[in-house]
Amino acid sequence: MLNFIKNFRADEDGAVTVDWVVLTAAVVAMAIGAYTTIETSADNMISAAGGAVAAEQTTLFGAAD
Repeated sequence: MLNFIKNFRADEDGAVTVDWVVLTAAVVAMAIGAYTTIETSADNMISAAGGAVAAEQTTLFGAAD
């Protein structure tokens, strides 16, 4: 039994798995953060472009009735 405990403590295979799980979770969290930032910026840009097109249309053709 004492031999089993010594071997178990010396075995590092599980530690590598834990490292990969933590690294994968960090990459996923960063990807979600990047996606959220890009989505928000894209929505703001599309809204600004739509407003600019509407303003230009009003300037060229007058206000809609």
